Amino acid sequence: MEVPMEDKNIVVGMQLSQHRDRQSRARWTAFLTEVLADLMVAQVREGNRKNNAFNRKAWITICDRFYRKTGQKWDKEQLKNRYSVLRRQYAFMKKLLDQREFTWNESTGHFTASEESWAKVKGHPDAENIKIHGCPIYKQLSLIFSESTTNEKHYLSAELEGGLSCSISYREPLSVIPEENSSEYEETDDMEDDQEFLPTPPPPSVSISMRKRGRKGIDGSIAEAIQEMAAASRLRMTAFNHCNGRYSIANCIKELDEMQLLQEEVYLAALDLFNSPNARETFLSLKDDKRLLWIFKKCANPSDILNF
Repeated sequence: MEVPMEDKNIVVGMQLSQHRDRQSRARWTAFLTEVLADLMVAQVREGNRKNNAFNRKAWITICDRFYRKTGQKWDKEQLKNRYSVLRRQYAFMKKLLDQREFTWNESTGHFTASEESWAKVKGHPDAENIKIHGCPIYKQLSLIFSESTTNEKHYLSAELEGGLSCSISYREPLSVIPEENSSEYEETDDMEDDQEFLPTPPPPSVSISMRKRGRKGIDGSIAEAIQEMAAASRLRMTAFNHCNGRYSIANCIKELDEMQLLQEEVYLAALDLFNSPNARETFLSLKDDKRLLWIFKKCANPSDILNF
């Protein structure tokens, strides 16, 4: 009996989903954890960790080298989940060492304290695991997370001082632990990744200086334009005054007085005609023999004076 195509697609989809689930559940061993820690230390020393978060370049390098060293083709999210678990554990261990009764043996990687001291922190999800297995890579973690414990101080202080119980039960050893979700840290890390590719704003002093220079440049341009406009206005005024001085009514009357055979009524009409600047300029620009003809033509009909 042939299986319908729709049923085949459902089966294939289920198989792919199961495969992805198996891939997503990374099982961490002590060896794999140590390899990841060593790779992160290398990125710290190369300067690829800023503001307590690795940048995008660092994670690409870590994923690539982790695969080459372990053969595990785990993606960035799986490694970041483990990174977040290690950060939480480091914050707890660092707080333990801030207490006088706790010590860490570098050669064995174990933490030593009295049972009474351990009892005070038993509510913490990592307490039992750290007590039994210790942390051989604590030195590497201190290099990776040396500035990352600020956010955990309040929570850990409450646990250590008051012996508060925790609803989370955590009993798996450090050597074999399923990866955990790290959403509370991933947002910060992704923001750091994005900020790496954003242009760095100039320091406030530089910005203020640039604004001042820009303002001075604009003010200077405006002042220069005003000066040019004032100079052009002065030139126009000078030319206007020169023109008015040359073609003044007085000069016209002087030339009019020198003209002979000019009847009185024509003379008086010409005086009215000279109220027009254009008439004065035309009169004084004509040659002597043409002026008389122009005067007679313009003043023969007094109405022409008004239409000039």
